[in-house]
Amino acid sequence: MEHKFEREKRWGDLADEYQTMLYRIAFSNLKNRADAEDAVQEAFLRYMKDEKPIQNKEHERAWLIRTTIHICTDILKSGWRRRTVAFEEAAAETRNVYLPYQIKDDRTLEAVLKLPVHYRNPIYLFYYEDYSIQEIAGVLNEKEGTIKTRLRRGREEVKKILTERRP
Repeated sequence: MEHKFEREKRWGDLADEYQTMLYRIAFSNLKNRADAEDAVQEAFLRYMKDEKPIQNKEHERAWLIRTTIHICTDILKSGWRRRTVAFEEAAAETRNVYLPYQIKDDRTLEAVLKLPVHYRNPIYLFYYEDYSIQEIAGVLNEKEGTIKTRLRRGREEVKKILTERRP
């Protein structure tokens, strides 16, 4: 039986290790700092409430990423969000969105953020978090062929977005 202090230290270490990565994933989905912070916090709360032991670090990481993505999906589907955020405001917000680690003139990330979620998550995990296709397939519970197709189609969409902007 783990003592309360040991459990809290383990949770603190877990937050230190994964919070930045999970925040970037949540932000790439939600495009809103406050909602991204809420999604990451909710993912950690669900982890803490879950009494089942996690087998290893990779499984733990995949569980947290998958849970964060599901929370983001739930937030995006919520009726409250659909009624309170105007499409024009959301589109204007994404024009000048920059993550803390990002160079200010990175138009590519801006294009990635405009992709539909089924292309955005694999592209983001592959290029910004350095996941392999096999790892992404495991995290998203998809087949490797599906991930390869979504990466290819996502890259095509990013290319279209980037070439549309040029005069």
